[in-house]
Amino acid sequence: QVQLVESGGGSVQAGGSLRLSCAASGYIYSIRCMGWFRQAPGKEREGVAAFDGDGVTTYADSVKGRFTISKDNAKNTLYLQMNSLKPEDTAMYYCAAHPSPGWVCRKGGGTWYVTPSYWGQGTQVNVSS
Repeated sequence: QVQLVESGGGSVQAGGSLRLSCAASGYIYSIRCMGWFRQAPGKEREGVAAFDGDGVTTYADSVKGRFTISKDNAKNTLYLQMNSLKPEDTAMYYCAAHPSPGWVCRKGGGTWYVTPSYWGQGTQVNVSS
């Protein structure tokens, strides 16, 4: 099993920045893909950014150039740096992870070919105009 714990959410004004963190624990050596999803009220969950074991990253078009996904292997932590935030970025953000193979998170646009096996509890991001 793998446990994921997100942190770093909060409330900011449009144009501001936040950095989300996702600490992974448990049988993390099985993990090949990690990423971020978000779900706004009344909307479907969408992929935001994905990071595979080879360092390949993909982003949703709506966040390209503003968000950056990264991983600190020494700390077993995934990050999402969010800059130039917009009110439409308001959502619950979830960290997700999946074991091999690594290609499952290379569908593009931050989306995956499968539903990730492991999820965090979510962290809320609110962006006001």
